[in-house]
Amino acid sequence: MAQEAAIFVVDDDPHVRDSLAMLLEAAGYAPRSFESAAAFLASDAPTARGCLVVDVQMPEMNGLELQNELAARRSPLTVIIMTGHGDIPIAVQAMKAGAVDFLEKPFDEEVLLDSVRRALERASSAADHADAARDAQTHLALLTEREREVLNLIVAGKANKVIAYELSISPRTVEIHRSRVMEKMGASNLADLVRKVLSTSS
Repeated sequence: MAQEAAIFVVDDDPHVRDSLAMLLEAAGYAPRSFESAAAFLASDAPTARGCLVVDVQMPEMNGLELQNELAARRSPLTVIIMTGHGDIPIAVQAMKAGAVDFLEKPFDEEVLLDSVRRALERASSAADHADAARDAQTHLALLTEREREVLNLIVAGKANKVIAYELSISPRTVEIHRSRVMEKMGASNLADLVRKVLSTSS
């Protein structure tokens, strides 16, 4: 897990960047460091899977603003905010906006590593969900317009007879469409079908 995970450090203080990089490397990670939010955003890092450790107080664009920008870009990265004592309200705001954790400087090395592990676990879970959603979207694209109509009514909990009535088709035709929907969606049962559809809207 450590070797596969992407970890990024963004801090305008070179001493902090270097010390964090050394700590993470000693733990088996391969961190990349950036001196500013702009430099980070100009790289390929925002599209990577992993976690970002960012200082909340930086010139031009602070950590919270960077977090918001990543959210706007639908970045898969999870975020850990580093904060000074006076920045706690901002850190809490960052947590409400989806940050995994905030670390008040100075912090213990093990506290940082624990936080990074939690962030990577969440990133992995989010990545799995994103893959499932993309897979479901690909399968949805295979459906005809009529099959999509039947699918929507199935997910709404409608029985075959009700679907037949609402679409002005026979129950037998609904069964045929239903079978094709299940096959095209790669669903093993109704619960699996509903789960796949819901994954595309969450």
